[in-house]
Amino acid sequence: MNGLNSGGLGLVGDIGGTNARFALVEFDGPDPRLIEPMTYKGVDYAGAEDAIAHYLAKVGVRHPDQAVVAVAGPIEHGSVHMTNIDWRISEDSLRRAGGFRAATLINDFTAQALAAPRLSPKDLRQIGPLPTSGEGDLAILGPGTGFGAAGMIRRHGLSMPLTTEGGHIAFAPTDETEIEILRVLARQLGRVSIERILSGPGMEDLHLALAEAEGRTVEALVAKQITEHALEGCVDSLATVNRFCAILGATAGDLALALGARGGVFIAGGIGPKVIDLLEAGSFRARFEAKGRFVDYMKAIPTHVIMHPHTALIGAAVAMTPEGRASIA
Repeated sequence: MNGLNSGGLGLVGDIGGTNARFALVEFDGPDPRLIEPMTYKGVDYAGAEDAIAHYLAKVGVRHPDQAVVAVAGPIEHGSVHMTNIDWRISEDSLRRAGGFRAATLINDFTAQALAAPRLSPKDLRQIGPLPTSGEGDLAILGPGTGFGAAGMIRRHGLSMPLTTEGGHIAFAPTDETEIEILRVLARQLGRVSIERILSGPGMEDLHLALAEAEGRTVEALVAKQITEHALEGCVDSLATVNRFCAILGATAGDLALALGARGGVFIAGGIGPKVIDLLEAGSFRARFEAKGRFVDYMKAIPTHVIMHPHTALIGAAVAMTPEGRASIA
């Protein structure tokens, strides 16, 4: 890739609590095209600027025209102190470090929202009924190192992402076991948000709290071990992942109600694709629909798991287009 002409190229990034992903983007048609997507571990770098410099050196490009970087955390006045990694990033620091003409920060789930309507069927796994129409607002949410949530408002052929911090809404238990899980976690954490359960670190806490609630003894495991053991049939890990998927379904339904997402719900993040078979076979969809007098309302809302590994990079690229810039202005 050495010597690639940087004229007309942009850089897109997706920086979460664990991974930093980057790609070049080229506009040679109606849709942006990602070039050379790569993933790095955030802990290997002092900051986002160092990771971007490493990426640009790797692909042999100097000073792309512009950059849009999606970040996990609330952006204020063009800067962010990220939630799950101790990085401070600003648009000014990115512009100086990369030599960009312009640099923009957007929320990572705003990027997911911008990408969701452009995904093809091969990028998605449907859970539950097929959509009855392509109309209506959307909800995009999901667990990874943290838990993100966003909406996509669609009116009269126009779309506008709605940035939220919905992952920090309080956890709402729906049965006696979950009430006990809440008690266990509240003793440790105080307030228990959705993210405290529906995330990688949350799954680790859920594994121990669920066992305590059910009178079992389990060893502490990291999330990767829990999901792997569950897929291998380990009873204790399978109980954790099934409960995780059930709570994810209930939470997705709550956020669909809050956002009026009758056009569909998209589950993003790194965990969903890893446990997709358990999501399909378990109570995710039943818990999504179990909303009392609004069961029929919920049954008509389709749910999808995003399987594409670089959705936020696609969304960041969309944010470079005139349509995308207008929607996030």
